[in-house]
Amino acid sequence: SVNTDLKLKCVSWQLSENQKDHESEGLSSKHLVVRRGRPFKITLFFKDEPFSPLMDSLVFSAQLGELYVQFPLTFSRHVSAFKWGGQILSENSWSQSLRVLIFTPPNAPLGLYNLQLHIKSQAQQHSYALGNLILLFNPWCSTDEVHLSHADQREEYVKNDSGILFMGTPDNLLPRTWEFGQYEEGILETCLKILDMSPQHSKNSQKDNLCRSNAVYLSRVVCAMVNDRGVLKGNWSGDFSRGVSPSQWTGSADILKCWERSQCRPVLYGQCWVFAAVMCTVMRALGIPSRVVTNFNSAHDTNANLIIEEFYSETGEKLQLSKESIWNYHVWLECWMSRPDIGSEFSGWQVLDPTPQEKSGGIFCCGPCPVKAIREKRVDLFYDVPFVYAEVNASVYTAIVKNNQVVHQSLDANRVGSLVCTKGVNSYLAQDLTAYYKNPHKTPRRNSSLHGKTEIIFVQLPVAGQSISFSVTVVNNCGTSRRLKEHINAQMKEYSHNLLETFWEASNMIKLGPYEGKCATFI
Repeated sequence: SVNTDLKLKCVSWQLSENQKDHESEGLSSKHLVVRRGRPFKITLFFKDEPFSPLMDSLVFSAQLGELYVQFPLTFSRHVSAFKWGGQILSENSWSQSLRVLIFTPPNAPLGLYNLQLHIKSQAQQHSYALGNLILLFNPWCSTDEVHLSHADQREEYVKNDSGILFMGTPDNLLPRTWEFGQYEEGILETCLKILDMSPQHSKNSQKDNLCRSNAVYLSRVVCAMVNDRGVLKGNWSGDFSRGVSPSQWTGSADILKCWERSQCRPVLYGQCWVFAAVMCTVMRALGIPSRVVTNFNSAHDTNANLIIEEFYSETGEKLQLSKESIWNYHVWLECWMSRPDIGSEFSGWQVLDPTPQEKSGGIFCCGPCPVKAIREKRVDLFYDVPFVYAEVNASVYTAIVKNNQVVHQSLDANRVGSLVCTKGVNSYLAQDLTAYYKNPHKTPRRNSSLHGKTEIIFVQLPVAGQSISFSVTVVNNCGTSRRLKEHINAQMKEYSHNLLETFWEASNMIKLGPYEGKCATFI
C-alpha cells in the first residue's frame, strides 16, 4: 500500500478543562487563556493516516509578535518545566488523535501567542496554524515572580472582580463600591491592547514583548498608560462638562470599553481613585495580584526634601507661599511581585501610583516602590521611593507669618499618613496597613516661637452641608495670669488639597488665672 503523509484534521483546545485548571474561567470567550509555568492540554486529530512515531515528527512553534520559539513533541516524561516543551500523553502511539501536554516557562513573556504545528512525514512537511492563546502571569506557580502563597489572597487580589475603595477621613471612612470587571467581554483583550499602544511597544516591539516577562517592567508600562497619555485624562478643576465627573464612575469596564471604542483616546475624566481602580483591573486581568490602597493626609512633596512647608497668617488663613500640599486622602495601588533588581528582601507588596503627579524617568509613572523600603526609609532605592516615602512619612513644617516675618514655626512628624488602608480579604471592612508603611519610632512634634507666643491648631471636620459644633479648651500652664487672643478661622478644603477662601471666622479675648482652663463652644 502507498503511504500517505500525516495531515492534521483539527485541534481541540479543551477550553473548559484548561481554563478551570489555570484559574482563568470567564476571562475570554475568544481565546484559550492559560497561566505561565503550568502545562495545558490540547488534542490533535489527524486525517486519513494515524500518527507514527517512527515515520512522523511533530514540532510546535509559539510566536509572540516577532519573538519565536520552536519545541518538539516527545514521549519523554522528563520535559523541563523551565522551557517550552511538548509531551505526548496518548498511550497508543499509532493513533488518529494525540493528547498533548504543552509546557510554558514560568518566566515567559505575557501576551497573545500564535501556536503552530509542523509535521514532517518522509519527504513531506506541512505546517498548520492552530490558533491563538493568551498567556498570563501565574500567582499559583511557586517559580513565577508574582507567586502568592495564600489561596484566600489569590482569590481576593487576582480573581475578585468587585471591591471597596475608601475615602473620607481616618475617623469617618466612606466606603465606595467598585466593579473591577476583568471578566466582562473583551476586557482582557483590551488590557493587552493597552500594552501594544505603549510608547515602549511603538519604539521597539520586539524588545517590549521580550520585557513583558518581567513584572517590574510591565507594571511601569501599565502605570504610565493608565494616566493622561493613555486610558484616562485627569481633571481636578471641578468643570467636567466635556466628559464624565470622576465621582460618577462605578467600575473599570465602562472606562476601558470607552477607551477602546474611541480609537484609544483618553477617557474624560479621572481622579486618583479612578486611576488606581482601573490599573487594578488591568493588573488583575494580566495575573498580577493587586489591591487599591488609600492614604489619608497624603503629602505631595515637590522639592524632594521629605518636608511639606505650610505658611499661615496670624488668624490661621493659609497663605499660597508653597506649591506643596497635603491631600485629605490619596488612592494608589499595591502589586505583589519579587524584586531581584534591588534585592529579594524588598519583594512583596509594591506601590504603583498611576495618578499623574511627578515624572519618573521622564513620564508620569510612580513605582513599583517596595512598601518595606518606605518603612525603612531606603530612599536610595528605585523606583520613586523618596516621593512615596514623603506621601506617607513627610514631616510638616508649619510657619506663621506676620509682616513677611516668621513669628512661629513647628515641625510635626505625625500628621501625614495618619491611616493607610485597603479592603480586607473576604471582608467589606478596611484592613489597616499603616504599620507596614510607618516606623513606630516617630519624631515628636517640635514648636518654636520667634516673636511672642503665637500658636496654631489644625482641626479637620469631614462633614459638609451640615451644622457643625466644636469646643476649644485653653489651659494656662504657668503660675501667673495670662491674657490671650483666641481666633477661629474656617476654610473649605477639597480632597485634592485645594483650599478655598475663609467662609467664617471669630475672635475672642480670654483672661486666664494661674493654671486655669476655659472652654469655648462654637456652633
